[in-house]
Amino acid sequence: MSETRKTVRLKPKAEARAIRHGFPWVYADELVTDRRTQALEPGALCVLEDGERRPLGLVTVNTKSKIIARVLDRDPEAVIDQAWFEARLARALDMRARLFDQPFYRLVHAEADGLPGVVIDRFGEAAVIQPNAAWAETHVEALAAALRAVTGVTTVIKNGTGRSRSLEGLTEETVVMAGGVAAPIPVLMNGATYMADLMGGQKTGLFYDQRPNHAFAARLAKGAAVLDVFSHVGGFALAALAGGASSALAVDASASALALAAEGAKTGGVADRFTTRQGDAFEVLEALGTEGARFDLVICDPPAFAPSKPALEAGLRAYERIARLAAPLVAPGGYLVLCSCSHAADLSSFRNACGRGIGRGGRRGQLIQTGFAGPDHPLLPQLAESGYLKSLVFRLD
Repeated sequence: MSETRKTVRLKPKAEARAIRHGFPWVYADELVTDRRTQALEPGALCVLEDGERRPLGLVTVNTKSKIIARVLDRDPEAVIDQAWFEARLARALDMRARLFDQPFYRLVHAEADGLPGVVIDRFGEAAVIQPNAAWAETHVEALAAALRAVTGVTTVIKNGTGRSRSLEGLTEETVVMAGGVAAPIPVLMNGATYMADLMGGQKTGLFYDQRPNHAFAARLAKGAAVLDVFSHVGGFALAALAGGASSALAVDASASALALAAEGAKTGGVADRFTTRQGDAFEVLEALGTEGARFDLVICDPPAFAPSKPALEAGLRAYERIARLAAPLVAPGGYLVLCSCSHAADLSSFRNACGRGIGRGGRRGQLIQTGFAGPDHPLLPQLAESGYLKSLVFRLD
């Protein structure tokens, strides 16, 4: 197969050892980009060679992306067809089936599961594919067929939205590829019920990555008054109520997300202890401070304030501001949970920003727990970006 494929080559000084040791990306400044390479269609399959013209593996190339090549297979002659996808999906499914009693989880976490730029979340008999790279968009039909064959799901939705697709030069669209969903799907996690809107919700409809951090916060919530800021469809609030919280206030800018959160509270039998407040999170935090509100447990789980390195400085300031506004709302001896899903903000930088914010909020605290994404969001050790989620739990004086 390799003789019929075009080749791309690393520049002489580019580090081929990283690729041999499992690093999955080639950046634009590391690849020879002559006119032949520039003419490749986005998502083209090519054999990657080192500077000495020795093959390193099969890659997909997109000259419109800063990540110009992604390693698909160490075998340069690999055939990317439905059978290839089935092998990758079966491996991913085997681990999830061991970890979870019910089929509600992230099935594919991009590079860490051997499918660069691909995210698949499973919701029982339905699954949502996010093909965030050009090659995945080109092969999405074979991927969807393999997904149905391996898992037995009857509904497959392609969610083609988000920043990653725009960086790849892809258009945005959400389409039903098989089956269909007539209503939000109830998902049970940590004793709470969440309503996942697979067609109109944010990302795939639900964030599975916070599952273990929801569980830890719920252990602190018994008898507590809880504030959950950036709650999405109930996030920490519903888990806290399932853990015995006396009350939970969910804050989010999205009315539709809060409506789903309220539906989840009703379905879970905790609606009498659940309230919502729509508005800008920073403004609501300031208003609650002015009102003199106090909570035993405050959680802030914002979107990525630092999605890229150029945004890092402004993002860290935003995390610091969140901590500064949230800390005064925590009752003495209470708990503050601060989260970041920013790839560019490493744990140390995020922790320091939170510490500064808590201090500027007039409080002192102990860091009692550092959490990360659940095991259905595995890390690729060679790729720091795959470890994006951080959760810090502080006890304040």
